[in-house]
Amino acid sequence: MELWIPVTLAAAFSQNLRNALQKTLKGRLSTWGATASRFVFAAPLAVLFFLVLSGGMGQGVGVPPDRFYAWGMAGGLAQIVATGLLIHLFSHTNFAVATAFTKTEPLQTALFGIVLLGDRLTAGAAVAILISLVGVILVSIPSANGPGGPDEKRKGRWKLDRKVWIGTLAGGLFGFSAVAYRGSSLSLADGGALLRASASLAFVTVFQAIAILGWLALRERGQVTHLVRAWRVASLVGVTGMLGSLGWFTAFTLENAAHVRAVGQIEVIFTLGISILFFREKVTPREIAGVLLVAAGVVALVLLAH
Repeated sequence: MELWIPVTLAAAFSQNLRNALQKTLKGRLSTWGATASRFVFAAPLAVLFFLVLSGGMGQGVGVPPDRFYAWGMAGGLAQIVATGLLIHLFSHTNFAVATAFTKTEPLQTALFGIVLLGDRLTAGAAVAILISLVGVILVSIPSANGPGGPDEKRKGRWKLDRKVWIGTLAGGLFGFSAVAYRGSSLSLADGGALLRASASLAFVTVFQAIAILGWLALRERGQVTHLVRAWRVASLVGVTGMLGSLGWFTAFTLENAAHVRAVGQIEVIFTLGISILFFREKVTPREIAGVLLVAAGVVALVLLAH
């Protein structure tokens, strides 16, 4: 098995834990306050990890070119907005479904990678991504009693729930950030995959922490105080977020971002388990079928991508 696959699985598991922790913060913090917990508490850990790793290996990554910073900042801002949209969805639907809404991300990542970095997508990978996309559509269909259900159809006003569009936008921003992070890591001339990934992660998380704290200071000043008071849970968000991001950055350095994000869809299975066991949320048979189809697409990608 290629190294990027287990690294991606570990990243998806860590990300799922982080999302669950952020959901618990949503009642204590605003959407952007909960979003900040991911970056503010992760930044010092990411910098420390890079310094320890660089010192232990006795090497650096060379002088970063301008595109390292450009890719990092563009990806960082996209990820901040995408995270805020995802946390917003937690207030309107259950944990598993909110996460599934963003899972058009691999398809959008593939398009961004082809256009921006010249990445190539094999026919097998495209088939696998489409299989997962069908699963996402199953999860996204409005419920019978909810907005867009049969009553609305009879009135001629049926349309896709706006949560689908918010989730799709979040997925697109996550997809763009994945490609941007790959571009940032690949721009470094020296160091192995893990060292380059940790350098990119350290820069991006520090930039994100400064950006989100600046936003809160201007628009939601009281949230900074609330964030500090919620440090016990928020620090766990930072730890799981840093570990997950390190896994993603490393995998992006090793492999096409679309392949990485497609395998990362296994996160939907993790979210289903947490949704049922931890949050005690109800999941319909159709939603279960959808996440299983997502899992089938992940397996297909591993088998057919190369």
